[in-house]
Amino acid sequence: MEKDNPIQDVVSQFAISGELIGSEVIESGHINATYIASFQKRDGRVERYILQRINGDVFLDPPAVMRNVEMVTRHINEKVMRMKRDQGGQTLNLYPARSGQFYITGKGGGLWRCYNFIEGCKTYDIVENTRQAYQAAHAFGSFQDLVADIALDEIHETIPDFHHTPKRFQRLMEVAEQDSHGRRVDVQPELDFVKEREGIVSKLIDLKEAGMLPERVTHNDTKINNVMMDIATDEAVCVIDLDTVMPGLSLYDFGDLVRTAVSPAAEDERDLSKVEMRMPMFEALAQGYVDACSCLSDMEIKHLVFSGKLISLEIGMRFLTDHLEGDVYFKTHREGHNLDRARTQFKLVELIEAAEPEMERFVQKLVKG
Repeated sequence: MEKDNPIQDVVSQFAISGELIGSEVIESGHINATYIASFQKRDGRVERYILQRINGDVFLDPPAVMRNVEMVTRHINEKVMRMKRDQGGQTLNLYPARSGQFYITGKGGGLWRCYNFIEGCKTYDIVENTRQAYQAAHAFGSFQDLVADIALDEIHETIPDFHHTPKRFQRLMEVAEQDSHGRRVDVQPELDFVKEREGIVSKLIDLKEAGMLPERVTHNDTKINNVMMDIATDEAVCVIDLDTVMPGLSLYDFGDLVRTAVSPAAEDERDLSKVEMRMPMFEALAQGYVDACSCLSDMEIKHLVFSGKLISLEIGMRFLTDHLEGDVYFKTHREGHNLDRARTQFKLVELIEAAEPEMERFVQKLVKG
């Protein structure tokens, strides 16, 4: 291993035995820098580990992020161990630093952590079949069920108002008015699309404030590629990417799962004719989530369909806001990348709106059993 490898100093600070023999960058993900590091053990075996540098521009209090991750992973793993059975939705294990903490500070600054690498698994950016959809939803539903008894005051809100859709709407309107990068002229149809739906943006927040929806410890980033799947069986093994674990609504989680799983199109697909609302995928998602999450209230179940529409709209607003601000939050790889992402989300909103009656009928049938 080359002495000037930037990972060398980082891994040396973690309690990992063996010799570092290789590392590679993982390009997926919008926020953090992620690497796989390979170590050769004394007996010749090679074991791999995940190293991540938390993005301090997005997470302004990285130690608070790590306290949340420690709390949730420890709680789930201890709970599953006590049950002595596989309930699904299990989490990664953090490796301690030689200092005893579960993170270190790199030479160039930034907070780093180390996870075990789960062999024999992969993630999917696009759901290929209803089994995968069911398994992913079951994993996130199990995750919600397993953390349901964590006290909310023990979990830090690391990104304030992360899923506060009315504030996301207001921010978009402010950024559009400022038009600091002269991009508004090209996005007026998208802005009009959002304005036409202003009446729905506060619905879940209003229900929560009225005491009709319970606040829970939630994952807040339930993209399909945040579930590790067994390559051989397509069974969900592990929920990953816990940086956004915060107090929130279960409907944020289910809504984002719908957003990322019902369409076969990539999140940044330019050809909007490829965006679809696949009813069989939605049915598998709803079935898997309800099967696994026994703590859901009637009001939460009643708004499962609405949550998919709302979160698709919200994420579209976030992409559009970032486009207007000059692409300062999400990683981009081409000109207009965030605008492409926004348009894909808004197309999905339209398709969900058209399919809402059929989706609602399925949920009602599901509940009646």
